[in-house]
Amino acid sequence: MTTAPNSGEPRWLTAEEQRVWRSYLHATTLLEDSLDRQLQREAGMPHVYYGLLVQLAEAPCRRLRMTELAKDAKITRSRLSHAIARLEKNGWVRREDCPNDRRGQNACLTDEGFEVLGKAATGHVSAVRQALFDRLSPEQVRQLGEITRIVAEGLQPDGTGADLPWLR
Repeated sequence: MTTAPNSGEPRWLTAEEQRVWRSYLHATTLLEDSLDRQLQREAGMPHVYYGLLVQLAEAPCRRLRMTELAKDAKITRSRLSHAIARLEKNGWVRREDCPNDRRGQNACLTDEGFEVLGKAATGHVSAVRQALFDRLSPEQVRQLGEITRIVAEGLQPDGTGADLPWLR
């Protein structure tokens, strides 16, 4: 059931769109769960913590302002604060005051955290490859990249995706 965009009525998904949407949701839920379990089992951390460590490892001087880290990770500052506290307890991250803003803090990846990330990355990459890329042909990988780039660009606040280097 579809209606014209300006009619005020919802434009419902077609049967095919509904099938694809539900398949997408199911696949992404299973993928995230699989990757989370693998990281918990092999590295003792959830997928979201791994993502935070990756962001810090890729940042200049392996440090990011907490507000920027939360924004980039798409999590609340409260959830980030809890995650950073756990990562600090493990010795993988430390907090530092921002030199130019007394209210701000930076999260810094420690040498130990960098080493843990390096060890976790081997198993994680293997799990990503097995769960996703080994199941697709090179053409399907290219198509998936194009599709996800288009979706991500359209969902960026400014619509460009310019702040996401992996989309370029």
